[in-house]
Order: sequence, then structure tokens, then C-alpha cells
Amino acid sequence: MPALRTALLQSSGELGDVAANLKILDEAAARAAAAGAGLLLAPELFLTGYAIGADMARLAEPADGPSARAAAAVAVRHGLAVAYGYPERNTEEHGVLHNSVRLIGADGVPLANYRKTHLYGAFENQWFTPGGENVVQAELGGLTVGLMICYDVEFPENVRAQALAGTDLLLVPTALMHPAEVVAESVVPVRAFENQLYIAYANRTGPEGDFEFVGLSVLAAPDGTARARAGRGEDLVVGDVDPALLAASRELNPYLRDRRPDLYGPLV
Repeated sequence: MPALRTALLQSSGELGDVAANLKILDEAAARAAAAGAGLLLAPELFLTGYAIGADMARLAEPADGPSARAAAAVAVRHGLAVAYGYPERNTEEHGVLHNSVRLIGADGVPLANYRKTHLYGAFENQWFTPGGENVVQAELGGLTVGLMICYDVEFPENVRAQALAGTDLLLVPTALMHPAEVVAESVVPVRAFENQLYIAYANRTGPEGDFEFVGLSVLAAPDGTARARAGRGEDLVVGDVDPALLAASRELNPYLRDRRPDLYGPLV
């Protein structure tokens, strides 16, 4: 099975300007496709911006809303899958918003939609309702792809649930803030190693309202190495998700096989 070249867009886009952010996504998709990528991952709440306050409710859309259709057109135009963060309006529960990520295939067909289960801080808890499903997956390029958002990946049980469900590549759009650089620098590569999967972690960057995003987006491999790493500024980095490396690493590091679930009851 060939490697899935994966591009991470590190950008905060334009605050509150969905049309401008769709244009940025389109331009990034063109660059990613030119580099041979089959998948582009954009950060948390990329379509609207993060620190938009009361505009969160105004700019939120259903999962299949106009921005989803525009993103699908981007995927088709450039021939690669696209995943992006956005505020989702729940069409079944009036007034309920979710912090979500949507994955669309290269043919424009929606593959998965995930709602963030672990909300971070007062800001997110003010505007969003947490999702109730922690393992959401899709098949892409022969790989099982899972979805999470930012703070979700910092809970080891959460990532382990993905690993046990067979996830090969975990997509994590994020809005990691200063002074939590340790998450991008250390925690994410360790999560990839201890769960024997790839993690694509795409962050926002720079000041935004009361927040300062730190960049440092990373594609972490199951051997604990960074196969692509961004700096602090706007960037697009590309790395390969290699099924052969994944298989070899899982054979060498059989954590999932050597687990003792009979001892772990007190954890839950």
C-alpha cells in the first residue's frame, strides 16, 4: 500500500471571514496537491477563526452547510481529501453548537464529522456543547483515519480508544496556546508512540483576541519521531504516512497486544 502524503496547514486565517478562509484553504490545497499530498488538514475552527465571541453563533453552520459544499469543491478541484475545523450548528437541537471537524474525500464525498468531546476552558464551554462520540473513523487511501480536536488528544484514554478501534492515522486540528508548547513538542509524539499510530496535528498561529497560538504543527509517527514539523509562523508542511513503517513499528512495539485490561478497571 502506498504512503499517504499528508499536508498540515498552519494558519489562523482571517478572523470572522469565512469566504477568506475558504480561499486560504483552496490555495493551501493547490500547494499541497503540487507537493503530492493526498490529504490536507487545517486547524481547529479554521473556517471562522477561534476568538470570534458572539459571532460564533452567527457563523456556525450545519455539517452539510454552504461552507461544507465549498470545501468539497476545493477537494475535487485539487484531487485530495480535506479536513477542517468549524463551528457546527446542530440541526436537531435548537441553539446547540459544537466545535467540529469535517473530513471530505478527494471526490467531494463527506467521509466523517466529529464533535469535540473535551472542551477547553471557559471560552469553549460558553459556546459549545461537547460531543458524545469519542471514536469517529473513515477509510482513506487504505488507512483507517480517526478524528479528534485539540484538547481531546491530551487524554491518554481517548487516544487509546482510537488505537483499539484500529485507527492508523489520527487527525487533530488544534488551537494550542502558549504556554502549552509541550503538547506539540512532546505529548503528541508520545501519544503516537504509545498507541502505535500516526498523528497529524495542525495548529493555529499567532495572537488572536486574548489568545496566543504557538504553531509547532507536527506529523508524528508511531516510532515517536516527527515526520514533518512547522515552526511558529504561517506554514504548510508535508510528510508521509507510511503503512510499511506502521506495520514494522507495531511489530517492534506491541503495546496493544501486551495490554492487561483485567488490571485497568479502576481507571474507569
